[in-house]
Amino acid sequence: MKLLSILISGTALCAASLAYAQYQPDHNVNGYFKKDGTYVQPHHATNPDGTTHNNYSHQGNYNPYTGKQGHRNDGY
Repeated sequence: MKLLSILISGTALCAASLAYAQYQPDHNVNGYFKKDGTYVQPHHATNPDGTTHNNYSHQGNYNPYTGKQGHRNDGY
């Protein structure tokens, strides 16, 4: 019975972890080189969802990783 309880709680923990990972608002981006040779540092980016209003760089938003306020407007 104790083993069954451990298995159930382990399964619940795994499901909760998967659910959290699925709804994270951002993801890591590895560093890479552009075609022109410029190196882009590793960073966090918001997940793509068809809008720019919730991006860290959008005016009115805040980037929790850098501490900077967003500065871009709708026209970028």
